[in-house]
Amino acid sequence: MVDNSTVNSLLSLYAKLAELHGENPFKFRAFSSAAFNLKKIHTDYKIMGDDELLSIPGVGKSVVLGIRQILETGSFFELQELLMSTPEGVVQILKIKGLGPKKVQLIWRELGIESPGELLDACRQNRLVAIKGFGIKTQSEIIRSIEFSMAANGKWHFARIEPIAQDFLTSLKQAIPNSRVEFTGDYRRTSETIAKVEIIVDGSYSEVLKFLNENQYNIELDSEEEIQTTLMGQYPVSIIIEEYDFDRKWFETTGSWEHLKEISYDAQEPFDNEKDYYEELGLPYIAPELREGLNELKDDFPRENRIEYWQLKGVLHNHTTYSDGLNTLKEMADYACSEKFEYLGICDHSKSAGYANGLSVERLLNQLQEIDELNKTYTGFKIFKGVESDILSDGSLDYPNEILKELDFVVASIHSGLKMDENKAHMRLIKAIENPYTTILGHMTGRLILMREGYPVNHKFIIDACSENGVAIELNAHPYRLDIDWRWIYYAQNKGVMISINPDAHEKSGYHDMYFGVLAARKGGLLTKNTLNAMGLEEFQAYLKKRQPLIK
Repeated sequence: MVDNSTVNSLLSLYAKLAELHGENPFKFRAFSSAAFNLKKIHTDYKIMGDDELLSIPGVGKSVVLGIRQILETGSFFELQELLMSTPEGVVQILKIKGLGPKKVQLIWRELGIESPGELLDACRQNRLVAIKGFGIKTQSEIIRSIEFSMAANGKWHFARIEPIAQDFLTSLKQAIPNSRVEFTGDYRRTSETIAKVEIIVDGSYSEVLKFLNENQYNIELDSEEEIQTTLMGQYPVSIIIEEYDFDRKWFETTGSWEHLKEISYDAQEPFDNEKDYYEELGLPYIAPELREGLNELKDDFPRENRIEYWQLKGVLHNHTTYSDGLNTLKEMADYACSEKFEYLGICDHSKSAGYANGLSVERLLNQLQEIDELNKTYTGFKIFKGVESDILSDGSLDYPNEILKELDFVVASIHSGLKMDENKAHMRLIKAIENPYTTILGHMTGRLILMREGYPVNHKFIIDACSENGVAIELNAHPYRLDIDWRWIYYAQNKGVMISINPDAHEKSGYHDMYFGVLAARKGGLLTKNTLNAMGLEEFQAYLKKRQPLIK
């Protein structure tokens, strides 16, 4: 099976390879632009017509033809031609963050390097600094990117693997209806990344094996205690067979090693079920997602009244066609209303974000006027005027105060100059946090999980600054970000900092990413009362009004 993400990756790969080999620049730029815009589409390409695909910015007939070939065969002719003339290792080098096709061409042609391993060795020998366009700093960044890629190898985002794993679990349950079949391990703890899906079954080995064989799963490990296979040929699954002591095994395989160590788990002790076992230890019940061995045993760690998805009342931090979104302002608002949210916060990109069609002052004011007109048409629902303001290199926001004061709220985020040391990052962040117009600090570290480390920050230092200045912190719910990291929510909450679970939606269906934000927030113990967008409309308006005397 080929999904949207695979199609996007192959189109992007073609664009890079075409540039690497000096192909027609108009064509590879078109494929690059199309791949970028297609990432914002959640609808399955298989059910989209050609006209729908062609309506997406940057998508032309040659791109549509490529999409159709990928969906049918797993690749397309022009890509295969380029792959045949490119060493496999060079293709891997193209995936390293910070290396564009032009630099890869120099590395390949001038140094004869044809694999990430050779490149890493060359960097450690300072061989890259001899090439024009490279320096010690670039070389150091390449080393970090390669090492990060190596560490991330073999893991997937929870959001990517979840629907596939859920379908598999449902099918297995239907096949052996008289058995208990449950998720365990990292998956049951809703970890942000998953190395393998673990499932525990109290049915017989023969029943499970029969199901796998009948459905033509490739069995990679076969024993009466565990069977390993893969989903869609790439996602590892481990099925643990435990007929006699299911609850104990389920408990043992759910919690991290650190959690089991913290509670002094003894495999020889009597065990009936999880709830009773915690009670016998003199502990409250600890939900599966909390069993990480971090803060969950502390007396003040929240185990009840943690945020749930249905409690979210508003959707903050969203983009429209004014900047780089795919839906109009009205479409975004109507959909939020239809999903029973009470308010919507529009935060298109600010003027310096040229890469994302950032709003000039004139265009921002036009948007604010449209919001005023649209708000007249709704009852019990409101669009709030916001912006995602770039935090500039000196820490200032991207509009003058006379413009910022016209807004209801501001999400301040860093998007450029990510390669900075901790001191530079702190200077920019603290200055933005101290700006009285900043309402929410957006994606604090700029990380992209499994793809890019964030810029270095001292989380306590930044959280303390938000606490002192009454600035909320975003938990960016996009499953590639989940930033602020859930591990710091406990500290932020104790400092009285509100957390806003924001989808950073670039199309209306992106609102549902808040589900993954809630999973992360619950791992961190986030209480409903400390979740900014769990406030109802009136309460949220009062929250914003309380800040206004400080800034207007």
